[in-house]
Amino acid sequence: MRTLIVIPTYNEKENILNIIPAIKKALKGAHILVIDDFSPDGTGAAVKKMAGRDKTIALIERPGKFGLGTAYVEGFKYALKKKYDYIFEMDADFSHNPGYLPDFMEAMKGCDLAIGSRYLNGISVVNWPIRRLALSKFANLYAGLITGMPLTDCTSGFKCYKRKVLESLDLDNVNSDGYAFQIEMHYKAWKKGFKIKELPIIFVDRHAGSSKMSRKVMMEAAWIVWKLKLGLIK
Repeated sequence: MRTLIVIPTYNEKENILNIIPAIKKALKGAHILVIDDFSPDGTGAAVKKMAGRDKTIALIERPGKFGLGTAYVEGFKYALKKKYDYIFEMDADFSHNPGYLPDFMEAMKGCDLAIGSRYLNGISVVNWPIRRLALSKFANLYAGLITGMPLTDCTSGFKCYKRKVLESLDLDNVNSDGYAFQIEMHYKAWKKGFKIKELPIIFVDRHAGSSKMSRKVMMEAAWIVWKLKLGLIK
């Protein structure tokens, strides 16, 4: 089964040079697609150099900072075009441990979408300040309550889709970003009746660089649940 790991980047040069070898070690045969939003720190150039030596690594360079949601949509379209069977979402900053990749592959034998949950077994988050942890936990409870999704981590960005899930979704009609993007994708897959399984993961805050969290991202996530609930998003 052909597997693609989609990693969006913006100023992640230090992390991407380390996480690609870690992914290769954890999941033999996996292909990696990096989508870089014109990082000033040279992330794209670093990946391009690696791709020149390894044909299982690919790079899409975009001319500006267009956001997480559009990056993943572009990656998903690439995966469908190239006929991959399993498509992962994963961050570059090691908050998503590559060591969990074999667990995801095992879980995919019995589900259509596997989601790495920080809250399945209590709270499994390391190095977050209490305020951010409380905000994340509240956001997930809020999203689950409004939408009805039976998930403990509606905003998780570490997951694996079967090809048929992405094929069933109108990717051109996904316009949200950040946490809202994750909620929207989970909701649409759930409403279509796909089997979703959560896996417990330990989330460790980024190794290097700075967080992309912003007030805009949080507000979009707060509104997306009502738009989904009321059918304002197709």
